[in-house]
Amino acid sequence: MLNKIIKFSLNNRPLVLVLSVLLMIAGVYTASNMDVDVFPDLNAPTVVIMTEATGMAPEEVERLVTFPVETAVNGATDVRRVRSSSTTGFSVVWVEFNWGTDIYLARQIVSEKIATVKDELPEGVGNPMLGPQSSILGELMFVALTSKDGETSMQDLRTLADWTIRPRLLSTGGVAQVSVIGGEIREYQILLDPSRMKHYGVSLSGVCDAVQSMNQNTSGGVLYEYGNEYIIRGVLSTDDVEELAKAYVTDFSGAPVMLKDVAQVKIGNHSPKMGVASKDGRQAVMITVTKQPNVSTIELTAKIDKALDELREVIPADVEMSTDIYRQERFINSSIDNVKKSLLEGGLFVVIVLFIFLMNVRTTFISLVTIPLSLVISVLTLKFMGLTINTMSLGGMAIAIGSLVDDAIVDVENVFKRLRENRHLPSEQRKSTMNVVFEASKEVRMPILNSTLIIIVSFVPLFFLSGMEGRMLVPLGIAFITSLCASTLVALTLTPVLCSYLLGGKVKEGHDKEPWMTRKLRGVYARALDSAIMHKKVVLGVTAALLVATIFIFTTLGSNFLPPFNEGSFTINVSTMPGVSLEESDKIGAKAEELLLSIPEIQTVGRKTGRAELDEHALGVNTSEIEAPFVLAGRTKEELSADVREKLKSIPGINVEVGAPITHRIDAMLSGTQANIAIKLFGTDLNRMFLIGNQIKESIEGIEGVADLNVEQQVERAQLKIVPKREMLARYGITLPEFEQAISVLLSGRKVSMVYEGERSFDLMLKVGDDFRSTAERIKDLTIDTSAGEKIPLSYVADIRSSTGPNTINRENVARKIVISANVSGRDLGSVVRDIQDTVHESIELPEGYHIEYGGQFESQQAASKTLMLTSIFAIFVIFLLLFRQFRNATQSLVILLNLPLALIGGVLVIWLTDGVVSIPAIIGFISLFGIATRNGMLLIARYNDLRASGMSLVDSVMTGSEDRLNPILMTALTSALALIPLALGGELPGNEIQSPMAKVILGGLFSSTLLNGFIVPIMYLITNKNTKIEEEKL
Repeated sequence: MLNKIIKFSLNNRPLVLVLSVLLMIAGVYTASNMDVDVFPDLNAPTVVIMTEATGMAPEEVERLVTFPVETAVNGATDVRRVRSSSTTGFSVVWVEFNWGTDIYLARQIVSEKIATVKDELPEGVGNPMLGPQSSILGELMFVALTSKDGETSMQDLRTLADWTIRPRLLSTGGVAQVSVIGGEIREYQILLDPSRMKHYGVSLSGVCDAVQSMNQNTSGGVLYEYGNEYIIRGVLSTDDVEELAKAYVTDFSGAPVMLKDVAQVKIGNHSPKMGVASKDGRQAVMITVTKQPNVSTIELTAKIDKALDELREVIPADVEMSTDIYRQERFINSSIDNVKKSLLEGGLFVVIVLFIFLMNVRTTFISLVTIPLSLVISVLTLKFMGLTINTMSLGGMAIAIGSLVDDAIVDVENVFKRLRENRHLPSEQRKSTMNVVFEASKEVRMPILNSTLIIIVSFVPLFFLSGMEGRMLVPLGIAFITSLCASTLVALTLTPVLCSYLLGGKVKEGHDKEPWMTRKLRGVYARALDSAIMHKKVVLGVTAALLVATIFIFTTLGSNFLPPFNEGSFTINVSTMPGVSLEESDKIGAKAEELLLSIPEIQTVGRKTGRAELDEHALGVNTSEIEAPFVLAGRTKEELSADVREKLKSIPGINVEVGAPITHRIDAMLSGTQANIAIKLFGTDLNRMFLIGNQIKESIEGIEGVADLNVEQQVERAQLKIVPKREMLARYGITLPEFEQAISVLLSGRKVSMVYEGERSFDLMLKVGDDFRSTAERIKDLTIDTSAGEKIPLSYVADIRSSTGPNTINRENVARKIVISANVSGRDLGSVVRDIQDTVHESIELPEGYHIEYGGQFESQQAASKTLMLTSIFAIFVIFLLLFRQFRNATQSLVILLNLPLALIGGVLVIWLTDGVVSIPAIIGFISLFGIATRNGMLLIARYNDLRASGMSLVDSVMTGSEDRLNPILMTALTSALALIPLALGGELPGNEIQSPMAKVILGGLFSSTLLNGFIVPIMYLITNKNTKIEEEKL
């Protein structure tokens, strides 16, 4: 079949050329219109359920809201984990489904489950809402609104963000969510005055009845008169505060009592505030824009920028709208640019190597044509499979770029040599150019196909990865394999056609000899090989010793899941003790901002303290999240991180976690915690769990490499409990629902209607004035209505006392948990986790019913390493079968497989000499190296067998065959290796972080396997064939 393909191509040369040009045009057009993103879709199928329970304490939220929701979704199909967080007045439940579950099916399942829960929830609790479907890497940008000179108030800024900017951004196609934090939320307030209510004899229930739905228009049906149809509207709605205050409540001494007589009606700020924001130390309103999955970040960012530019024309002149705090587009652009640069630089190395060895512009051109054609075929395949162009798919192409020309090199080199030999024959014995090209291409067709199949097989283990690592790395494998298959197809079709056109003409005198470089290298190699054969025991002994040393070094190397990303920005979590007011937490956050801005590399910072309304990031008011973009200048990222940690240590009483935007979110997806390592302690008593958590912290804080060690602040916080005296309630004729209404309305406030200002709507709240509830003593003096119409102090019918209760209650799979989190700095993840596990096992004794689980990146690393190990053994076996199929000789197949340990030597030494850490990308580098390295051994053994079949002696066939194959072996090895140098050296650049370990391993492995292959394979071939007779076989 392969012969037919070559024959068809040579017989239809114009058709092959035209198809190749059309393919190039289609590929370039497709590439220019494909979505570009930083990573493939890494999103675990997760549905977020959020429920507002205004004013409820965390334990009430857990028992009355979170637990029923958890119970409903726990039995759902394909659910792998349910996490929840119950904080003051808010419940969040994360329902995580198995990888591969369709997210829209998952959302439908959850919607059906929570529909049954709504009726079980207490009155006053909002309906459970599903969070919008967004991506883990979906935070597109932060938009900060500030007032230059303070003309625009914080309330006006917030109103502008909520009612002008947010709807405009949400209307942009591809935006999933726009959350707003900071500023003051505008609210219409009815502030009751208990003393005036007492004076006029107005009861709380009377006021509630008077104001309930007081500002809503009503329908009066339709009137038909004079042949016309009139819609009857009862227009009660007004946004005039004075008009609202004129609402009738009751009569007193024959005169009407209006709302303004017993309450102050005004426009005020919503309380309690859930969060504040700032930019560069100035108060701000922060808008976070989140994109939908499978939407191009670059295109959507351009749309949002355009929308913001239009909005700048209509907002007040003193309002500044800046987007420089965080833009994911910056990381994507720098990452993609760096990988593209590595591609181009790698291609340049390939050109140089080819020209040095071939010293012929035409042969170099023919070989190079393979690269763009293979890459566009790979792009078309990615498009067909619904994948995007990202750092992983581009990285797969960058790693493959050197291997893409290998098949063409083998073909071109053989055709060139056969044409030269043909020209040296007498004219009557010469064959036509087409015949020579066909015969020469036919000679190498099987080695070309088999070497490609072997490399493909070596990459197959990558496709067995599941979870996030599979989502991330499979596109790399697809890009590599498709481009490699394309290069083989090109080598069997276009390459022979171009050879027939460009190499078949007359050659000038002196141009028909082997290049000087080739002749020189062959001479040096022949002498070295002769010497090695003479001292084969020494050569084998030294190689064996090197291998033993390599295996020993490998056992001492550290391990990581993924290399750290250089995102150009820090995400810093600063938390203090729960119970601290938002005002105090804001001051601490402002101090942290000031310290960060004193670092030269950090030019701007943005801070969010607390949380936005209906935001799944359920942070308490004691927690600040600071985004700090940086530009490295004279220091490494590690040195800058250390400086940041050192500066923030000067603030007393805070916990600090320094991470990066995407890394934080990957950690949160894997373990539910925004840190590399999560030690999860499960139990029942939160206080006891917190004590044990601190014991764990103390026991592991001395371990080298542990950074940002924190115990989740699930500690007791101050509460004011109002417990009814039931006998006294009965004496005064107050029912429990009336008592509940009094507490709810007077202290928490109740939304009684809405006020509309044009298209904007604001809550109308009924509550007592702030002066009457500002202290515990004043709360005791608040009055409550009796059945006899009297007003008595609240303290008569209730005990009001200070108490404590939990700040936040986190759960996982219906069990309470507390998390001890840590990042890793200056050491590999695997060894730090092992030390932590050993220390905790030895020093911590858990009570009955308590247990510890470990989560984080290392879990994925261990699972991925195990998968790759098992599947790579299978891959090596398949490679052996492919070799046996070609050579029909088990011994020769095993001799070729000797390249695997030879490649291991260089790969391990490179890791040992650089960072000393084996990550998942490095393991994939080793696996892919096995396939690439076997190609050299195949070329040698196939040539030896050909020469022996033609009657040449064993030693002569080894010497001659080794010299014959030196040129293609060196060219294929050098093009594959040197093309990886830009990636290997640029590991700290954004976008190159994952490909760099792979490139280093392949580079080192190719160097050692090529060097040793040239001596070990000939020696082993001599030893294994000393007493055997080779029968002629057709390959």
